[in-house]
Amino acid sequence: MDSVRLIDQWPVDNAAVAVVRADGTLLGAHGDRARVFPLASVTKLLTAYTTLIAVEEGAVELDQPAGPEGATVRHLLAHTAGLGFNEHRVLAPPGQRRLYSTAGFEQLADAVTEHTGIAFERYQREALLQPLGLPDTVLTGSVGAGAESTVNDLVRFAAELQRPTLLHQTTLDEATTVAFPGMSGVLPGFGHQKPNDWGLGFELRDHKDPHWTGKRSSPRTFGHFGQSGTFLWVDPEAGVSCVALTDRDFGPWAAQAWPEFTDAVLAELG
Repeated sequence: MDSVRLIDQWPVDNAAVAVVRADGTLLGAHGDRARVFPLASVTKLLTAYTTLIAVEEGAVELDQPAGPEGATVRHLLAHTAGLGFNEHRVLAPPGQRRLYSTAGFEQLADAVTEHTGIAFERYQREALLQPLGLPDTVLTGSVGAGAESTVNDLVRFAAELQRPTLLHQTTLDEATTVAFPGMSGVLPGFGHQKPNDWGLGFELRDHKDPHWTGKRSSPRTFGHFGQSGTFLWVDPEAGVSCVALTDRDFGPWAAQAWPEFTDAVLAELG
């Protein structure tokens, strides 16, 4: 794919990208796919998926209490538990507002640890990272923003998000459908969105504008981007996923370059 070479025009020192189908077929890649990059909030996809595995195993239930009083695992996954961004402080009653919260994911991991009896990092390693063969993916900090990985590893995860082997398809379908519909809120880096739709840990494209994916991206597109200059999206209509990792923090450069890149990828795929 020629479009993946557009990352050479990005104002970053290092970048790597890959486009992958559900069966793991690599359609295009560019850059050092073995280089380790900090994921920032793309980490939340790994944390959410780990939690969903725990749900399927019966160790955790989506509607059991977790986090602030009145909140549940579902609220924490969907950023509706009312917690602040990085503070373990309640700013709103559960289910009232879409407040994007890294602190909420930390409380989510605490709930998984409590109900499985296994430290979250170990549980994630044994339930997700090892089965998918992600040797270079390591949780070095917060479960909301502290993992490191490579494009090689995330290509395997991106294939899993298209054709799950560790979850039932129905579970992934629920996780990528709007949870608590109609809520507005701020999409970090892109301002207030009405509605600001999220699934269970997955940010949903829907009809948001502006957005970090492209104009060609289908409304069913889901994924996440990270402050460290990283993103992973899955477009079920196009039948592909894309991973991009860089070593420059998100900013105006990314808000302009990423949608243009995504549109070029989707256009080339036809």
